[in-house]
Amino acid sequence: MTADDENSRPTDPADPEDFGGPLQWPDIARWRKAERERLIAARLAVPPEERARMSTTIAAGLDVLIGDPKGRVVTLYWPFRGEPDLRGWLASIVERGATAALPVVIEKGRPLAMRAYRPGDRLEKGVWNIPVPADGASVLPDVVISPLVGFDPQNYRLGYGGGFFDRTLAELPKKPLVIGVGYALQAIATIHPQPHDIPMDRIVTEATADDELG
Repeated sequence: MTADDENSRPTDPADPEDFGGPLQWPDIARWRKAERERLIAARLAVPPEERARMSTTIAAGLDVLIGDPKGRVVTLYWPFRGEPDLRGWLASIVERGATAALPVVIEKGRPLAMRAYRPGDRLEKGVWNIPVPADGASVLPDVVISPLVGFDPQNYRLGYGGGFFDRTLAELPKKPLVIGVGYALQAIATIHPQPHDIPMDRIVTEATADDELG
């Protein structure tokens, strides 16, 4: 069973704890699909100006956590369905000497490619019509910043169910600093982690960033 199989299973809105007995992967996969839908809807319900404010706070928290980005390769993402918009922060770290990169889906069942990107570079439509660099060189990240659909106290990330992120981390030749970013409203008690799930090193939300910024 792989993470890709989650997308093919029917929705069941029940919490796995209500099933009774040992949790099986089909139950967890159905629950994850329903939880994704709930959390994405909650994220999209936040007014755009409030999401913009929270994104600014998250960016400031990343500066505190990462420190000087000069000479480091930092993989980010293009915002999708209400995710924190860090494109301004991406431009700022490039100005400070970092190499920024965006993830690119090559094909199902394969790791993501990380392509170097500078604001103004040519983009093309990737999976789900998300813009990706058309010509950027492949790079190995020192820091990976990944958006979250949900997260739990053990820093496990609930993603979109394709398995790309975990597969990529598992196959990188060197371990980067892995940071999940999202909003405090996306916190859940557990994602019911499976062997293919890889926890984040840190989670940054507008709430944790406020704490770090004092």
